[in-house]
Amino acid sequence: MSPASPTRLPWIDHLRTATILLVVNMHACVTYSHVGDWYMMAEPEPTLAAKVPFIVWQGMLQSFFMGLLFFVSAYFAAGSLARRGPGGFARERLVRLGLPALLYMLAIHPFILLALNPWNHDFGPPAAFYARYLGSGEFLGESGPLWFAVALLLFCLALAGWKRAAGSRVAASPGGTPPSGKSLAGFALALGLGSFAVRLVQPIGTNILNLQLCFFVQYLAWFLAGLHAARHGWLASLAASPQARTAGWLALIGGPLAMLPLMIIGARQAPPEIFFGGPHWQAFGMALWEQLTGLGLAVGALALFSRRFNFESRWLRWLADRSFGVYVLHAPVLVALAMLFRALPYHLYGLVVLLTLAGLVVSYVLADLARRIPGLRSIF
Repeated sequence: MSPASPTRLPWIDHLRTATILLVVNMHACVTYSHVGDWYMMAEPEPTLAAKVPFIVWQGMLQSFFMGLLFFVSAYFAAGSLARRGPGGFARERLVRLGLPALLYMLAIHPFILLALNPWNHDFGPPAAFYARYLGSGEFLGESGPLWFAVALLLFCLALAGWKRAAGSRVAASPGGTPPSGKSLAGFALALGLGSFAVRLVQPIGTNILNLQLCFFVQYLAWFLAGLHAARHGWLASLAASPQARTAGWLALIGGPLAMLPLMIIGARQAPPEIFFGGPHWQAFGMALWEQLTGLGLAVGALALFSRRFNFESRWLRWLADRSFGVYVLHAPVLVALAMLFRALPYHLYGLVVLLTLAGLVVSYVLADLARRIPGLRSIF
């Protein structure tokens, strides 16, 4: 391994890789915990007591990891936009994000339904099903995990349009001051209030064309924050700041400690769905908890990776180069492996660990093979 050059921040690549590994783990957890929604829910459903560790872990992950991906993606997008210009940037994003999303909607999702079919449903003749799938427009809402690529593409196209309209009036000003601790707390509180407001009409569990708008206040805000960090050059100084480390520790320790009493007290008065949205104090409390915890975990991750992983390594570069391919391909891998693992003795937490590790290995192998196929390297 070698130290990072002054102009490179390899730790950002490694942070993105780690976040995608957590995405795979999240879907492995959902498979066995029944906390959330996924293609396959392995039987038997755990007891409520067995679900509690999953509720805490998955809630912590959901609070920050996708917002962090939008932040990191925006940080890279700012440089790409500056190099390519609005037109070139839009075309590159259409290829880099639009094609994988179409691949998922047109091939991977139907493959899961027809070839793996974890529900044992009778979809009828495959050709007739696929014709209905396309003709009805159903495929537009079947992006699976690639909803992220669809949303990021929309954000990037809007950014390109804004840049074209603004022209040279938008200029970078490097050397900016990173947000203070009070600014970060205020930002999180604002995101909590915004998320609660959206969930009055779009509670957790609802979606429009597979886009869960209940989380999009955070996603859009973190995307804009990533652009601001790139334009004003404060990412490295934020990651190195004491407030980033403090926020990370507070969220890591305080997040579970605050979540459990919120859920215990709130669930005594109503079913769990009351946390998902609507004019309820439980939904308000959950939205605030989510954004305060998520921001702390995100900036804490920035601090950790900037201090511990700011170096180049052939192994880490290999993982980073294939991490998006893993994101695209992991869904059918997890479904197929979970169906295979039904023959194993049932051990809830052991099966989650096994599915996570095996899913990552197989997904990385497939991503590596896909990058060797002409025409696929550009999107994997």
